[in-house]
Amino acid sequence: MTELLPSTQRTLLARVARAQRDGRVPSLVAGVVRDGALAWHAGRGALPEGADGPADSDDVQYRIGSISKSVCAVTVLRLRDEGLLDLDDPLDRHLPGTPLGDRTLGQLLSHLAGAGSESPGRWWERTPGGTLEELDLGDADRVLPAARRFHYSNLGFGLLGEVVARLRGHAWVDVARDEVLLPLGMTRTSPRPQQPAAAGRAVHPWADLVLAEPEHDAGVMAAAGQLWCTAADLARLGALLLGDTGGVLSPATVEEMTLPAGVDPTSPVWAGYGLGVQVLRFERPEGGGTTTLVGHGGSMPGFLAGLWVDREEGTGALAMGNTTSGMDSGLAAGLLNDLRVAEPRIVAPWTPQPCPVDPALLGPWFWGPSPYALRSVGGGLLHLGGLGRPGRASRFRPGPDGTWVGLDGYFAGETLRIARDHLWLATFVFTRTPYDPAAPVPGGVSDEGWTTA
Repeated sequence: MTELLPSTQRTLLARVARAQRDGRVPSLVAGVVRDGALAWHAGRGALPEGADGPADSDDVQYRIGSISKSVCAVTVLRLRDEGLLDLDDPLDRHLPGTPLGDRTLGQLLSHLAGAGSESPGRWWERTPGGTLEELDLGDADRVLPAARRFHYSNLGFGLLGEVVARLRGHAWVDVARDEVLLPLGMTRTSPRPQQPAAAGRAVHPWADLVLAEPEHDAGVMAAAGQLWCTAADLARLGALLLGDTGGVLSPATVEEMTLPAGVDPTSPVWAGYGLGVQVLRFERPEGGGTTTLVGHGGSMPGFLAGLWVDREEGTGALAMGNTTSGMDSGLAAGLLNDLRVAEPRIVAPWTPQPCPVDPALLGPWFWGPSPYALRSVGGGLLHLGGLGRPGRASRFRPGPDGTWVGLDGYFAGETLRIARDHLWLATFVFTRTPYDPAAPVPGGVSDEGWTTA
């Protein structure tokens, strides 16, 4: 891991210092992830009296709130990859007796299940939690039809944590510790604070005064926001989202997590949610294209946090503060942009690679009169996209029996079959020349051919 340039470190520190001062955050720690580890961090402010540790330490715990949902998603996907559940399974199959039993696990992971935003009863973020039975869920906790719209649901992730607990036979926090946190080396992440740890604070809106916030065990809602974490550990979670999975998940499953549901990812600017992670695409502040970030924000009374990674750049950034409100939610994204501008990624050199198909099959193809190009891309994949004009584009991985399966874009999940004179994709036929009469064009080709009328 290479150390950041002194000028870069000063730029990052200046942003962190402004965020702490302008947001009136009692203590704040932030950092950037590069080469799979915490490459730089800094703290500002002071920990409350009695806390054991300096504010700028990467070993001080803060409550990370909803970033816990990303850890929950990893535990669910591990069960899926083992064949113990399917994301299309209705909740009732694994957790019978709730009013959301017909909603799928995948919908719950993507906040598309129409579940209530909060658990019923008292404000769960400030009062000790109990069991699923004590929640006493009812029809009022189904607030929207399934799969109709995104609706953020803490309750949904509480239910997912309970699914994991029942399939594993242990509490969700124990499963998360044994199967995700410890294998990743996140030894300073825990469901309750372990010193050194910051204490939660609320800052008075009109005066420079603070008020202690309570801390508690969230019970069945733990998977929605229970965890405490250090900067060093949160950086390790960021490295997982960047592809360094430590064997906890396969890289393909991490890639699946980052694909947003219900959003067209070809649009220049959007915000979506994948499987336990938020996905944002936005215009770069200084221009020059768009940036896609994957991660999660987190809040609990007394704490705010954020973890975001740029998978294309291979970098991440994090920020944690002990304040209920006020901290700049864009701090981590701002650090990523500062790092990209100051020390842009130097990509690996191009080298020749084996071609996964006969090179004679690559090059121009036509969907009707529209030109496309089929090309080989890195990792043994193929790419089909518009040639010289916009068009539906997708990457394809090898499938069974010589076929290819869409990875992303319009043709995600669809099967591509390649013949010498045509491509068959979904119901579309691509030919070597526009409407080639020698190829099996649906509807046929006029005997008159191309004319001026």
